[in-house]
Amino acid sequence: MVTAESFWDKTAERYAKSPVKDMAAYEQTLDRTRAWLLPGDRMLEVGCGTGTTALLLAEKVQEITASDISASMIEIARGKAVDQGVSNVNFRQGTLEGSPLDGGSLGEGPYDVVTAYNFLHLLEDPAAAVARVRGLLKPEGLFISKTVCLAGFSFWKRLLVKLLIPVMQLVGKAPYVRFMSVNDVERCMTEAGFEILETGDYPASPPCRFVVARKR
Repeated sequence: MVTAESFWDKTAERYAKSPVKDMAAYEQTLDRTRAWLLPGDRMLEVGCGTGTTALLLAEKVQEITASDISASMIEIARGKAVDQGVSNVNFRQGTLEGSPLDGGSLGEGPYDVVTAYNFLHLLEDPAAAVARVRGLLKPEGLFISKTVCLAGFSFWKRLLVKLLIPVMQLVGKAPYVRFMSVNDVERCMTEAGFEILETGDYPASPPCRFVVARKR
């Protein structure tokens, strides 16, 4: 069985070259995220991929730790940071479960902000991940996320995707995917002890739920 790490390692080069599918939705996500950031913030991004988003947000905060399970993704991200002359983003391989990250761990917080984009639906236990995020935040810290909610597809499209994904997983062409709804995402936040401050769908179909939540 293909592990998440090996899948994303294999995908990294192609992922880095792929254009953003919906640039308008991506820009909305960035704009709404920037509105909540402060110059002195220490920020953690989990599931950073090849680092594009972290590098675009770097000028808004003091420093960013950006992590991903894939060593290949992190290698590409570090190269981008050098090419762009960005020095306040530290890219590290690791996971929310506390795996070693270049001698450290994600527990090096607390952070002012944690971000996770297109991430929670790829986890077998998103509720546990959200609880872990809460533990990494300062009091009143923010968790800013966007989650693909495949349960928001129409019945027939949802059925088609549910049939296709297992086949693609068998041949190593798709990672684990959870069919979450908007309610599932927000329930993870509130049950973990977050207060939801802002929501949006960028894009609307399937809803990619953007949530700004504050640690209570």
